[in-house]
Amino acid sequence: MYSVTRLLDVAEEDRDRVLASVRSGAEATHARHRLVEPTLPGARNGGDVLVHLRFDSRSEWLSAADDFAATLNDRAITWVNGATYPGTPTRNSSGGAGAVYRPLLLRVLPETDAGTVAQFEDELCWMPRFIPAIRAWQLSRVDDAIGTAQWTHVFEQEFSDIDGLMGPYLMHPIHWAVVDRWFDPECPDVIIRDRVCHSFCHTAESVLS
Repeated sequence: MYSVTRLLDVAEEDRDRVLASVRSGAEATHARHRLVEPTLPGARNGGDVLVHLRFDSRSEWLSAADDFAATLNDRAITWVNGATYPGTPTRNSSGGAGAVYRPLLLRVLPETDAGTVAQFEDELCWMPRFIPAIRAWQLSRVDDAIGTAQWTHVFEQEFSDIDGLMGPYLMHPIHWAVVDRWFDPECPDVIIRDRVCHSFCHTAESVLS
């Protein structure tokens, strides 16, 4: 599978119009799955509209990319963060569909050695084992990035509900005692110094499938 994530900053007075326009543009891509929704309160650097498209292949995305980019060439869209990336999602054994979709865009420092990057990726992948509220997830390395930083990774999850994201996930010891050290500028293990994109929205159907 091949995925495209775009986080759109949109002038408040134009959000309904842009939402409708981008939904139409997303449909025209003929992506296998399309999600275009307003972000929920609490997103950080996460935009006002979250766009996620899933294709069967990179070539399918490339055939639609220019037309979709033209859809985003709107004066009311003031900034875009995003990435394109391959990957295969994993569904958690807790079962059930998620009601909240959350992508995290991040940039590992370029001087980080391969072994440290692999350890960081492994520890991110531990998280769903300990947090049943994560119903599905995918960790991907980025092919193409746009926006505030040259994003290197996208970590996506489907959560059971908003409480599962804001409570068991963010407050779990696996998060603050293990994973957070990679992001903490006061910790010698820090490898992520740029501001991340933490965005999330409601979804009526599975995104990571």
